[in-house]
Amino acid sequence: MEMTGQPRNKHHSEGWSTQTYYAGGLRGASAPKLQAPPRRVHEQTVDGVLSSHEGGQGREKGGQPRSPSSSPLAYGVLDIPPWYLCIFLGVQHFLTALGGLVAVPLILAKDLCLQHDPLTQSYLISTMFFVSGICTLLQVFLGVRLPILQGGTFAFVAPSVAMLSLPTWKCPTWTLNASLVNTSSPEFTEEWQKRIRELQGAIMVASCVQMLVGFSGLIGFLMRFIGPLTVAPTIALVALPLFDTAGSDAGIHWGIAATTVFLIVLFSQYLKSIAVPVPVYGREKKCHTSKFYLFQVFPVLMGLCISWLLCFVLTITNALPSVPTAYGYLARTDTKGNVLNQAPWFRLPYPGQWGRPTISLAGVFGIIAGVISSVVESVGDYYACARLVGAPPPPKHAINRGIGIEGLGCLLAGAWGTGNGTTSFSENVGALGITRVGSRMVIVAAGCVLLLMGIFGKIGAAFATIPTPVIGGMFLVMFGVITAVGISNLQYVDMNSSRNLFVFGFSIYCGLAVPSWVNKNPEKVHTGILQLDQVIQVLLTTGMFVGGLLGFLLDNTIPGSLEERGLLTWNQIQEESEETTKALEVYSLPCGIGTKFCTSSCTRGLPFWPRLEHGGKGEVGVSQLTLCSQDSSGERPKGATETRM
Repeated sequence: MEMTGQPRNKHHSEGWSTQTYYAGGLRGASAPKLQAPPRRVHEQTVDGVLSSHEGGQGREKGGQPRSPSSSPLAYGVLDIPPWYLCIFLGVQHFLTALGGLVAVPLILAKDLCLQHDPLTQSYLISTMFFVSGICTLLQVFLGVRLPILQGGTFAFVAPSVAMLSLPTWKCPTWTLNASLVNTSSPEFTEEWQKRIRELQGAIMVASCVQMLVGFSGLIGFLMRFIGPLTVAPTIALVALPLFDTAGSDAGIHWGIAATTVFLIVLFSQYLKSIAVPVPVYGREKKCHTSKFYLFQVFPVLMGLCISWLLCFVLTITNALPSVPTAYGYLARTDTKGNVLNQAPWFRLPYPGQWGRPTISLAGVFGIIAGVISSVVESVGDYYACARLVGAPPPPKHAINRGIGIEGLGCLLAGAWGTGNGTTSFSENVGALGITRVGSRMVIVAAGCVLLLMGIFGKIGAAFATIPTPVIGGMFLVMFGVITAVGISNLQYVDMNSSRNLFVFGFSIYCGLAVPSWVNKNPEKVHTGILQLDQVIQVLLTTGMFVGGLLGFLLDNTIPGSLEERGLLTWNQIQEESEETTKALEVYSLPCGIGTKFCTSSCTRGLPFWPRLEHGGKGEVGVSQLTLCSQDSSGERPKGATETRM
């Protein structure tokens, strides 16, 4: 989640720029400054379309130049790029999120008894697109108000799989045999629908807990006790237990899976700094070519498409076996080919499309464990996004509102029946740093693109036909990165401390060992109360709950200094910004709600309501980071302003 080495300020003097870097990214007010040597400002492009500006100039509404600014962004969070650019970049954000959006329904397909029903898988993918679009628009307009895309969350996958692994919900043997499955029969339809209805009910109840945590302001209190040694095992154990799923899918044909992994690694790691010339049309230069970092922006999508094409070529040449029982048969593209013909061109997802949701105590407690993990990750995304788009750190009311709206998004996802919730997409936060476009309107366009993609039934059907080993190869890379993101939180912790080594090592090892034993010995969990047995079994088979709980308890009970535990730096990063004119502009509700209207004392007391604190206009009491314009000699020019965030 941390973007290291990002320029925090830029001042141009006669074509030269001086950049101030903070070692290791944002590390609070005590982070050492590193001065980069002056360098000539070159013309840059944003995804091959946006021209950079001399002297730090940005853009105003309608694409008009604005006055020099300290921001290196082409478009800031409050700027509105031209409509065609909004659409183009909105589509790019959709493509960036595509891997994660498609992966969640495909992971759950096996436990929902849908591995041999690609048509229903396509409906789930379309529903995921549609709900993600709604939640994205809600978050941008009413939530934290930062340019953050919303989509499916892997944090709900582990508890969902744990719940569906209970004896009550295990798939019948006949649903695992493709030759015995009649996807149009009422018996089969009821088998998968009753499972997804159970998931829906659990997600909807757990989402109410998330809304309560957000809108009540409880998240601020909880974050005092949640540090890196809790977050690291929790997020790492979101992906680690899924190694079996990734290995099984890749094992359908290891050659195809290895090719997919090779291509994704090649594009994302080795070729990421290579710019590809692309044709561009502009008002001034008309038709011309510009540089575009294609491999850096679309490594997963390109890897999937090339491997998919390879499977198609091997299918039409009969290089892959045509016997269903032979090794590698599911790598063929014609095993799911009929789904494109069966899928409708237009299909509008609607709440309750799979029937009335059902609720069980075991499912609710399991999903609540996922909610806690999702909330912690989203708070980190808010700070990272604000830093990348040049906005002040989000104040407490914006964070409360963002988490509350994410809870509302999970409620809608449950009602529509995606089989999952929604959360902030870290991939798209990273894309903001690549594109240098932090405008909210771009994410609004991305939300609209998601809505449209959810309505076009053929789009979801196309992604449901991706061969299984191609998906397995993508999972190997994706789950590895998620695990690493979790472990990267240990950068704030003193890992030379035997205390910290014990807390992390014991937490993550138990998060793997305990669920494995409970899955193999479910009959050992016996209290005499069936509902309690189910709750205990779901929680103990959810690795991120076991590891996160142990990390939380040990970190808060074993003696250790704040610096040793990483809480000193952690709290500096997550410290709220006081209300300034800029912060109010970015984080206040639209149409002046809370600042011009509805400003009564009753509403101002709400934890999620924007309010102007006493204090100077445009001043900040808590200094996390100091940005000041400098000339080439390092002196601050006369009249230059100092910005504190």
